[in-house]
Amino acid sequence: MKRYLLCASYLVVASVSSSLFAASPQETREPEAATGITQQQLTVFPNAMVAAANPLASDTGQRILQAGGSAIDAAIATQLVLGLVEPQSSGIGGGAFIIHWQASNQALTTFDGRETAPAAAGPDLFVDNDKVMNWREAYVGGKSVGVPGVLRALADAHQRYGKLPWEALFSDAIMLAEQGFPVTERMAKQLALGWNQGLTQLAPAKEFYYPGGQPLAAGALLKNPEYAAILKQIAKEGVSAFYEGANAQAIVNAVQQAAINPGRLTLTDLASYQAEQKDAVCISYRVYQICGMAPPSSGGIAVLQMMGMLEHFPLATMKPNSADSIHLISQAARLAFADRDHYIADPAFSDVPVAGLLAPDYLKARAALIGANDNTATPGEPVGAKALSAAPAIEFPNTSHLSVVDAAGNAVSMTTSIENVFGSGVMVNGYLLNNQLTDFSLVPKMNGFWVANRVEGGKRPRSSMAPIMVFDADNNLKLVIGSPGGSRIINYVAQSLVAILDWQLDVQQALNLPRHTHRNDYLALEQGTALVELQSELTALGYEVRIQDLNSGLHAIAVDGERLAGAADPRREGKVSGF
Repeated sequence: MKRYLLCASYLVVASVSSSLFAASPQETREPEAATGITQQQLTVFPNAMVAAANPLASDTGQRILQAGGSAIDAAIATQLVLGLVEPQSSGIGGGAFIIHWQASNQALTTFDGRETAPAAAGPDLFVDNDKVMNWREAYVGGKSVGVPGVLRALADAHQRYGKLPWEALFSDAIMLAEQGFPVTERMAKQLALGWNQGLTQLAPAKEFYYPGGQPLAAGALLKNPEYAAILKQIAKEGVSAFYEGANAQAIVNAVQQAAINPGRLTLTDLASYQAEQKDAVCISYRVYQICGMAPPSSGGIAVLQMMGMLEHFPLATMKPNSADSIHLISQAARLAFADRDHYIADPAFSDVPVAGLLAPDYLKARAALIGANDNTATPGEPVGAKALSAAPAIEFPNTSHLSVVDAAGNAVSMTTSIENVFGSGVMVNGYLLNNQLTDFSLVPKMNGFWVANRVEGGKRPRSSMAPIMVFDADNNLKLVIGSPGGSRIINYVAQSLVAILDWQLDVQQALNLPRHTHRNDYLALEQGTALVELQSELTALGYEVRIQDLNSGLHAIAVDGERLAGAADPRREGKVSGF
C-alpha cells in the first residue's frame, strides 16, 4: 500500500480482535446511552453498503452498488442527491476530501477536492477600511466563495475507479429534482432559525427557500428544475459543463455582482481548477494502522496526533466516557489543536512539518505532557518546523460525511461541505455556492509573523474534515469513518476511534455515545446526556466546562471477511443502506 511518511514501517504485527463487529460488547463495556437521543441499532449486510446523511441519498448509493457500480460510483450518485436534499451541508458548489481503497491491489489514494481562493485574492481579502471583517459579515455573499472542487475530484476518481458510465450516476438526482422530495425536519428547522443571513437576503436563494417570505415547512414537496437541468448537462458533457461555458459564467456573475460582498472569482479560476491526488497520512495505533488526509486537511493530522498520543495510555481498561477517559482524550486534543492552529495550511504555500508532527518520538514527547490540566497548550517544535504565527479560523458544523464499501471490497470515505449552513447564500442554477474562504484566517499577521493559513491566490484553506480508514496488521480494511462538525470533527472522529478500537464497541454503539470536545479552549459536554453528571468532577480537574449541543454526524462501516456492519449518527437523519 502506498502510504505517506512510510508509516507502514511502524506497524505492529499482531492479531486483530473480531469484536469490532460484535452485535453487543462485553458486559463491562456497555456504554452510557446519549439520553434524549434516539438510539440507532447496528445495521448488517453481507455484500455492500452505503452510510450517508439522508435516506434518499443512501438508497441511491445502494441502487448503484446493486447495479454493479463501484464504491466511487456510489459515492458520486450519493453526493448528487445529498446536494439536492441536504443543501445546507454539501453540494456541487462546494468541496470534498475523498479517501479511496482499491482492494484488488491494496492501493490507498486520496483526492483533494478542496476549494481554492481566486488568483486575485490576497491577505487583504477580508480587510475592509483597514479593519479585519467580522466572520459573520465576511461569509455572506461573493467574497467568501472559493472555486468549487467536489465535481472535479469525483470525476478524477471516477476516471480511475469507476465501473458504470458517468451519465448513469445522475439519474436518481435528476428524477428527484424534477419530481420533488419532501423537505426534512432538519432543513426546515435550519431555515426557520434563519441562521444564514445571506439566504434571507440574496436572490434567488431567498425566493427558493423562503417562498412568500416564509421558510419551507417540513414535509413540503420541493422541486428544483434548475438543478436537474445542470445535472443533465454535466452528465452528458462531463465536468467541463460545470467549470466552463454558461454555468461558469453564471457563477462568476453571481460572485462578482453579489448584492453583498462582491467577490473576485473569474472564469480563469474555474477553468484552471485541478483536484489533487495525494498519498494518505498514516500512523500505527496498537495493532492497527489509521490513515487520513494530508494537509490542507488539519483533520487528518490532528486525529492521528491524538491517537498517537493516546496509544501511550491504557484506555482499554477505562470505562467508556468516564471522567478519566474524557480527561485523557481532552488533553490529547488540546495538544493536537495547538499544533494544528500553528502549523497546518496548504502545503503548496507553507512548509508543513508533516513528518515531524507524526513522528513517534515527537508524539511520545507530547503524550508526556498529558497530566494535570494546565493552561492553554502551546505548539510543540517538531522536526522541520519554521517560525510562523497562529490565528483563529472559524469552521461551522454544516458538512456531510458518507462511507461506502462495494461488493469487491473497495471503499470510499468522503467528507463534503459548503462550510456554513447553506454556504454563502449565493445560489446558481439550483445549487448553493460555498463560503469556504472564511476557513482561512481572516487576520493575515500575528505578532509580526505571517499566519500560515492566511488568504493567498490559488491557495486551499485549512480544513478540519477528517475522513478516516483503519487497517489491520495484514493490511486488511477494517473501518471507514468520518463526520461533519466544523473543527469539532477532529474530536468526534478520535472519540469514535477510541470507542471502537479500545473499548471494543460496535460501530453503532460508538456513534450513539454522548459527545465531548476540547479545542484547546474549553471542555464541551453534550447537553441532555449522562455526561452532564460529570461536570463537577471535570471542573475539579481544572476544566472550564460548558454544556452544549454537539451535533456530530458520523457515518461508519466496519468490515470483515464475512459481512459489513454499518452505523449512522442518531443526531442527524442518516441511514445505512446495503444488500
